Amino acid sequence: MNIENILAEEVKAAVSSLFGTEENVILQPTRREFEGNYTYVFFGLVKSLKRAPAEIGAALGDYLVSRSTLVSGYNVVQGFLNLKLADRVWLDVFRALKAGPQPAAKNRKVLVEYSSPNTNKPLHLGHLRNNFLGYSVSEILKAAGYDVTRACLVNDRGIHICKSMVAYRHFGNGETPGSSGLKGDHLVGKYYVEFDKAYKTQIHELMAGGMAEEEAKKAAPFMVEAQEMLVQWEQNDPAVIQLWQKLNGWVYEGFNATYKKIGVDFDKTYYESDTYLLGKDIVEEGLQKGVFYKKDDNSVWIDLTDKGLDHKLVLRGDGTSVYITQDLGTTDLKFRDFHCDKSIWVVGNEQDYHFKVLFAILEKLGRSYAAGCYHLSYGMVDLPSGKMKSREGTVVDADELVEEMIATSKAITEEKGKTEGFSDEQLEALYRMVALGALKYYLLKVEPKKRMLFNPAESIDFQGNTGPFIQYTHARIRSILRKSGFGSFPVPAEMEVLNPEEVDLIFLLKDYDKVVEAAAAEYSPALIANYVYDLAKTFNSFYTQHSVLNEASETLRFFRLSLIEEVSDVIRKGMGLLGIEVPEKM
Repeated sequence: MNIENILAEEVKAAVSSLFGTEENVILQPTRREFEGNYTYVFFGLVKSLKRAPAEIGAALGDYLVSRSTLVSGYNVVQGFLNLKLADRVWLDVFRALKAGPQPAAKNRKVLVEYSSPNTNKPLHLGHLRNNFLGYSVSEILKAAGYDVTRACLVNDRGIHICKSMVAYRHFGNGETPGSSGLKGDHLVGKYYVEFDKAYKTQIHELMAGGMAEEEAKKAAPFMVEAQEMLVQWEQNDPAVIQLWQKLNGWVYEGFNATYKKIGVDFDKTYYESDTYLLGKDIVEEGLQKGVFYKKDDNSVWIDLTDKGLDHKLVLRGDGTSVYITQDLGTTDLKFRDFHCDKSIWVVGNEQDYHFKVLFAILEKLGRSYAAGCYHLSYGMVDLPSGKMKSREGTVVDADELVEEMIATSKAITEEKGKTEGFSDEQLEALYRMVALGALKYYLLKVEPKKRMLFNPAESIDFQGNTGPFIQYTHARIRSILRKSGFGSFPVPAEMEVLNPEEVDLIFLLKDYDKVVEAAAAEYSPALIANYVYDLAKTFNSFYTQHSVLNEASETLRFFRLSLIEEVSDVIRKGMGLLGIEVPEKM
């Protein structure tokens, strides 16, 4: 029952009948400081009819009250006609909501690629925003009726991986995750930092001997060794491959533990070591089609100046791949595997230019899927202390952050004295649920494109626009429902009169599917997050003014139980789309 569309048609008919003109009627929710549910802005009519706003508004309002199937009252403020809908309309809307039809299947396939970590370091705070964003967008698209595949491309080869390997070869002394007590990804990340320290020392020594800085960076023994190791890896040198497999194996175990901890998974994982050569065939195809051109040094390029870009290298003169080469091959592979209508890459905005180039090349190559390629670009996450740097070891480690959030959740919960009636196991689950809810919500409530500052203390506050506030609201509603003593809450058949706070809740509840569709269209979990916050806030406003269990009228008591049950269900569904669990009690 789309009352907004029905009402817009009735307003359009009123305008036509009264003034003999056709108007494209667009309604908007009435601002909270005015009485009403929907507002029609009719300044265009005032201008065309050359009549006073009060006269036009009153004529339309009277017409609708006397003839509309929906409108029970109105008020006019300048060129704004605020329309109040009858209580029975909202009850019909609510009954339709309780029936709960699911969105129709779109019959369109979408692939969402996210996480895409490097195997030279553990996941950090920036990876958390990426993972939460990719997972949430996948869940939102599913809820909107799309067939979704979640994918991850692991960057498990290249010079950055060789840096950790060189440092381990020099300083490792047989250290393992077991002997060190470190997760595998943390152990390998430690050696990435060690490489950077030793490399900088070598540069300074060379510069002290009179060498220029740029030359010293290239001539430093560790960098030379890393470059040689990369060549040996590509030549399948047994010792290098064995070391690479050992370190990567440790990292994968570490990644999997972190993914499990933060509630993220994938349907398909690709490895760059398996796909990096695939693009070379596409380069040959592009040369034959005249899309690419070759320079005297045998390097292969493409001219993208007609796309507002520049000339881009796609294959080095020695025949080795660059990033764009392997991305071309992997993208082709993903399409062959899944035949998706839409492919989404969740990658930070520092790669904006790279994806413009990739998509432009795919278009010039005539790939049928090129139009469906989309870069979900997101802003970096900063700390109060500044930008994070992996090679210097100044990142906020994901595992450590989650554990700190759990400890904070525990401390706050115990301080508030909210632990009665919980077993130790239930409390541990609650602390983790609140901690992850705080972390995910804080990172997802901001529009993806915006750069953001992460404040752990602010994120776990039980007041304001936070995950714990919404989780607590859900637990509060479930407590009321349990105390009622009933297992189900049907809408009373004879209920007729509503108060404004009840209408506010129904108004928000009816928009849930619309918000999901908008979030799917914009790839924006922030729309879901802020909708659920509005719903929780509106419930709390309702509950401070109206009793549920102590309401004298049995009919009204049952209606309010039914209403808040729907609120709790929508909060649970909405938070689920963000990858956040909500507790039954808190």
